[in-house]
Amino acid sequence: QVQLVESGGGLVQAGGSLRLSCAASGSIFGINDMGWYRQAPGKQRELVAAITSGGRTNYPDSVKGRFTISRDNGKNTVYLQMNSLKSEDTAVYYCIADLADSVTLDYTDYWGQGTQVTVSS
Repeated sequence: QVQLVESGGGLVQAGGSLRLSCAASGSIFGINDMGWYRQAPGKQRELVAAITSGGRTNYPDSVKGRFTISRDNGKNTVYLQMNSLKSEDTAVYYCIADLADSVTLDYTDYWGQGTQVTVSS
C-alpha cells in the first residue's frame, strides 16, 4: 500500500525558516509530478509549489523567492524549504504525488496526511 508521510512542520517566528519533507513508500512503480498545497482555516486549499520528475518547478507569486521545492528521486521524497516566513503562511501543508503503484500501474494523485505550520508574528 502506497502512502505519503510528511514531517518538519511546527511553530516558528516570523522571518524564520522551516523545511518540510514528504516521503512516498510502498510498492511504487513510478512518480511524475510532486508538490505541496496548503490550507488555512476558512480558506480553500491552494498550490504552494510543484516540481516535475525532471526538476522543473512552479510557484505562485505569494511564495516565489521565499520557498524552494526539491526532490530526491532515489528516495521518492519531496522537500519544501520555506524561508522568510510570514504569519499568512500559517496553514496545514499537504504533499501530493502523481504516482503509480506496482500492481495497477495507473498514475493517480496521492496525498499526505498534512503537517501544521504556524508562524507567530
